[in-house]
Amino acid sequence: MEDYYYGSSDDENSDQYSDRVDDDDGEDSVDGLQDQELCSKDPSCTVIRQESLLAAQKEVFQKVMDLLSLKEHHVRTLLIYHCWDVETVSKVFVERGKERLYSEAGLSVRSSKDLNSSQSSDEVTCQICFKHVNAYESSMMDCGHCFCNICWTQHFIMKIQGGQSRRITCMAHKCEAICDQENVRNLVSTADPHLATMFYKILLESYVEDNKKVKWCPSLPHCGNAIRVERDEYCEVECACGVQFCFSCSSEARSPCPCLMWKLWKEMRQDESGMVNSTNTKYCPKCHKPVEKNGGCNRVHCLCGQQFCWLCGGKTSTSIADHHPCGQYKDDRLEKDGLAKRQPWGYSHSCIQFKAHTDSLELEARLQSRLNSKIEILEEKNHELRDFSWVTVGFNRLFRSRRILSYSYPFGYYMFYDDQFKYAMEQNVREPKQNLFEDHQEQLQAKIENLSEQLFADWEERDVLDTRRQIITLSTVINNLCKNLYDCIEELLPPEHIIVPYRCMGVKKASEFH
Repeated sequence: MEDYYYGSSDDENSDQYSDRVDDDDGEDSVDGLQDQELCSKDPSCTVIRQESLLAAQKEVFQKVMDLLSLKEHHVRTLLIYHCWDVETVSKVFVERGKERLYSEAGLSVRSSKDLNSSQSSDEVTCQICFKHVNAYESSMMDCGHCFCNICWTQHFIMKIQGGQSRRITCMAHKCEAICDQENVRNLVSTADPHLATMFYKILLESYVEDNKKVKWCPSLPHCGNAIRVERDEYCEVECACGVQFCFSCSSEARSPCPCLMWKLWKEMRQDESGMVNSTNTKYCPKCHKPVEKNGGCNRVHCLCGQQFCWLCGGKTSTSIADHHPCGQYKDDRLEKDGLAKRQPWGYSHSCIQFKAHTDSLELEARLQSRLNSKIEILEEKNHELRDFSWVTVGFNRLFRSRRILSYSYPFGYYMFYDDQFKYAMEQNVREPKQNLFEDHQEQLQAKIENLSEQLFADWEERDVLDTRRQIITLSTVINNLCKNLYDCIEELLPPEHIIVPYRCMGVKKASEFH
């Protein structure tokens, strides 16, 4: 048996199967498809490496320093309080004024002249330990409160160990002013250099951990990179290390399945994995001999000549123009068994479809070398068609569309079979909407299988120019079908759930921070 099909990233291992190359925008020409491939980096997403984190921080510092003419440690206090949102800082400044902006953030801004005049004597009495110390053995914060360095150091260490590093307040009674981070670091370093280093790291990484527009890449082991988006949008991004993830929830990229549905699906799959058949062998419906699936296409071929559907086991036509409508869930078993419940069978159907397509992603990812070999053979024969980039374009379209189709099944399960989302639509419209959604799935699945067979057919026995035309046409049709499926899902979703908008070029590839 030989199976032909191509996909994209799977469920638990989606990082391994990232989008290969950016592809077409739906135009029925290879030139139009190639133009899209050149736009591989998205300027709205930026990879910030560990060594560039301070530079990224200072870039934000400069914007606020230009606006308010503040020192860097004052700016850091403001930005940490406002979660590194420069727009919010600017808005509060314009609407409420500078004094309100500073007081709300616990920022006390006093000139060096005022601070020096407050500490004119050579000896200071610490109001915490009541010891008399030399002025150089004490420190005054921006709020004007002065205590001995020993008391300050103990206070700072206690706050850092208590998880309050980002906003350490003055220890004077009822004073909510935030202490200068450089003073904190300098004093703590004399008593505990390791703790001082940890304090600095916490302040540095606050830019990522407190910033809604920046997140750590969830790679394991961690690559050390962070991803910044220019707009606070719901998106999927690809790190420089190759990991693709949902920026909203930091789980694997799995559009068009919303975050909550995917979380519930993963939990249920872990708890009830035994419901899905994991074998890679099924029996031919004609000769009843075992057939092993060694490729991605779900239209498989037995040695006896019979073709059948891997998903349902039913016989299929030998013509790739015909499709087998098994992607739509049938309630026939429910009619035969009055005790059967809709939910378990709906879950079983969704799991079978989901696993079949994600397995195809993995199997077909291993077949890319077969395509490369075909291209090399044709080029060696000096074939009249010298440009075979349409093969790569078709491959990538197949890869992405397979992933989209596979992740539509968890959505379909929760939307139509699970009680948690039954409020989303009236009962009298549920069935027609479900039929429409499954029609979109069925049409997309049929074209995906056709494209897979075209890509992995024996080209030496076929007209290559005709194969080229069919692959480009199918790529265009599949792009449109993916968009239609997304539109359908967006109309079905409850208002509080959002999916990443459809992108024909796949997941955004973040550009490097400079």
